[in-house]
Amino acid sequence: MTAPLSLDESGFIAALRAMAYDPAARGLADDAAVLEFGGEALVLTHDMMVEGVHWLPTQDMADVAWKLVATNLSDLAAKGAMPAGVLLGYMLGRDDARFLAGLREALDAFDAPLLGGDTVAAPATNATGRHAIGLTAIGRAMHRPVPSRAGARPGDGLWLTGPVGAAMLGFEALQAGGIPTDTVAFRRPAPRLAEGEALAPLVSAMMDVSDGLLIDSARLAEASGVTLAIAGDAVPLPAALPAARAADAMRWGDDYELLFTLPGRMTPPCPAWRIGSVEPQGRHPLLVDGIPPAGRLGYIHGAHDN
Repeated sequence: MTAPLSLDESGFIAALRAMAYDPAARGLADDAAVLEFGGEALVLTHDMMVEGVHWLPTQDMADVAWKLVATNLSDLAAKGAMPAGVLLGYMLGRDDARFLAGLREALDAFDAPLLGGDTVAAPATNATGRHAIGLTAIGRAMHRPVPSRAGARPGDGLWLTGPVGAAMLGFEALQAGGIPTDTVAFRRPAPRLAEGEALAPLVSAMMDVSDGLLIDSARLAEASGVTLAIAGDAVPLPAALPAARAADAMRWGDDYELLFTLPGRMTPPCPAWRIGSVEPQGRHPLLVDGIPPAGRLGYIHGAHDN
């Protein structure tokens, strides 16, 4: 008997691309789907979170709910879209009341109404199962054409809306029992919705940084058919981060800043750091200080999950 074929995340997505033939799917190579309706465009995205992978089992479920909403809205921000509503997929578990409290906080904070969804309960015998939750966010694009990862061109500048590494430090502080102010970047990220709306009419390409600056930069480069050249000392980092950990910060992820390219000498209408430039496509999609970065570039589902 032939053993079932198990795919990693990249292999599974590659198989899905053969099914995603509608133009709205953008070849499954973008942050979200974009459905065009005449003069309007809906932006749709869905993210899931799993206990022990995306949050610690000891975390307050109110923070988990906030992060679930924020990470989905970050995908809308990368399209210059504003929230129209969300659909929740929830597995009943521990501290459901705390989850609901955090969900209400996040929906109120980001003006994102709850439109529906589904709830399930795992069998009592499923003692080893992990708590899994998902959210679909629906947004209204504030500019057309809606930005994608695929528009960067040689000569563009590469920009980032804020520092990377704060979530990594927050996670480590949470593990060590740190005070809440040290852990907020990991527990309660803030999607850059206003920045995304302001940037959408100007950028040549844009995405959010969720899996790590390096791996997401490589994805933008591959979608655009270019090479991105990052200057390591230009990447903004938290003041509390030791200089020796800069490489870790660029790989860790969960920062939810916007990574974007602007033509030539154009400057952004919101706070941002120029971290590099777009070059013609070379042998490698990404260079840091002129050298292709070695090792794993960021988070890959299935690569180190238990």
